[in-house]
Amino acid sequence: MPEAIRPLPKRDFPTMTFIDQIQRRWADQDTLLCVGLDPDPTRFPDAMRDRSDGILAFCREIVDATADLACAFKPQIAYFAAHRAEDQLEDLIAYIHDRHPGVPVILDAKRGDIGSTAQQYAVEAFQRFAADAVTVNPYMGRDSIEPYLAWSDKGVILLCRTSNPGGSDLQFLDVGGERLFERVARLAATEWNSTGQCALVVGATFPREIARVREIVGDMPLLVPGVGAQGGDVEATVKAGLTAAGGGLMINSSRAVLYASRGEDFAAAARRVAQETRDAINRYRP
Repeated sequence: MPEAIRPLPKRDFPTMTFIDQIQRRWADQDTLLCVGLDPDPTRFPDAMRDRSDGILAFCREIVDATADLACAFKPQIAYFAAHRAEDQLEDLIAYIHDRHPGVPVILDAKRGDIGSTAQQYAVEAFQRFAADAVTVNPYMGRDSIEPYLAWSDKGVILLCRTSNPGGSDLQFLDVGGERLFERVARLAATEWNSTGQCALVVGATFPREIARVREIVGDMPLLVPGVGAQGGDVEATVKAGLTAAGGGLMINSSRAVLYASRGEDFAAAARRVAQETRDAINRYRP
């Protein structure tokens, strides 16, 4: 039986804003690839599937194999909570900060609730899990976002034009002569962005909307899910969303990287796919 991973001690890290971190990764590592961490034990290699710390062990191997290729890591909280593995998520984020300092961690939680509850969710994301940024659902308005903005160095990434087909049911509604996702983008880039740490989620499956959001928000970072398993086009995504400086995008790939192999070579296979994706993205950058 493999030796269990010993959790790393919690520690304080030098303060650098989320935007500072992501911009440094774009420049220094020449990468716009965000690696999503959506651990599904049914897809793990046999040796890890029955381990009590299997989620942490699997994600740690993926992180070590891809850290130099990633501008950020994005663990999806539901994949941990469903298996009562929130403690492993805490340890994983601490591991990333300790072993790969400078790589920001985005907690993909998509929280959205009234102010007092949002305040607790912000504590969960930024204090308990020590994430550098969190995804937030903005459709309850400004007061549901303000508790996250109280953490002035942390990223607040608002859902704008999501990659799922059903997103059009609401996000395309006309609100005073513009579509709802355009209104969210405009608010996020102006009056809501009190800390300068806001970003937006815009799906790779809708490159025309990426271009429209970029037009509205200027150089604001965009988290772009939907490449890889969801079929988003890399070239169209980059051309639609790239800033003049050659950055501005966190293009996420999760399942295509994580489950490139179910054998003992899963980490090496994940690195290979991550490198191929990073290189495909860079082919369309200046």
